[in-house]
Amino acid sequence: MIDEIKSELARLEEQHEIKILLAVESGSRAWGFASQDSDWDVRYIYIHRLDWYLRIDRYKDSQEEILPNDIDLSGWELRKALGLFRKSNPPMLEWLRSPIVYLEQFSTAEKLRKLSEEYYNPRPCMYHYLSMAKGNFNEFLKDRELVKIKKYFYVLRPVLACDWILNEKSFPPMEFDRLVDSQVKDSQVRTAIDNLLERKMAGEEFREEPRIDVLNELLAARIKYLSVLVGEIETVDKPQTKLLDELFRRTLEEAWS
Repeated sequence: MIDEIKSELARLEEQHEIKILLAVESGSRAWGFASQDSDWDVRYIYIHRLDWYLRIDRYKDSQEEILPNDIDLSGWELRKALGLFRKSNPPMLEWLRSPIVYLEQFSTAEKLRKLSEEYYNPRPCMYHYLSMAKGNFNEFLKDRELVKIKKYFYVLRPVLACDWILNEKSFPPMEFDRLVDSQVKDSQVRTAIDNLLERKMAGEEFREEPRIDVLNELLAARIKYLSVLVGEIETVDKPQTKLLDELFRRTLEEAWS
């Protein structure tokens, strides 16, 4: 499948006359708990030729394509990606840290990784993960007697990401096991998570079963606590755009020279 993904990325480059700077896995495979039915969530950053930028009108700065072989392709044009990076956008920061890299060309991604600590802003990141946790908890867990196994992870991962931001004072890793190892101290909770993880990876993720009270209670309590605390999280002044403007220009030259 990896060869297929690389072949599709090469097709995109030729079809759209772009250069893909970075292509990574962003879904459950990168989180570390894919099942045999999991899609391939490929996310990429790309750049057009100079002429594409030198015109009055603005054109679409993203691409999306779902293929019949369970490959979900979605990309951001570099100028869009840099604008989000400047705002400490969590999906953008996650792409740069994905443990599964399908393609990395030129020096742009590595330069962004080095700059990410300077541009990291904990408050918007906390708001992002907390909003995700609240929405998924209310939709999939709250007041439900039966819950699908996979839905717990849609709440557990963002809650643990918030805890990482608070406790580790840095942007959280994508890998779910690192979040669990560092943030879950209660043995009963850990046992429940490990059991769910084993069953999800075995292909039981869509089974509906009675809710797990120890997890429901923990998640409800953490979301309530984090909702009060998030407004007190420190924020940082937005770094200058000049560095990113310079990176954009250098990438154009490097990719198309």
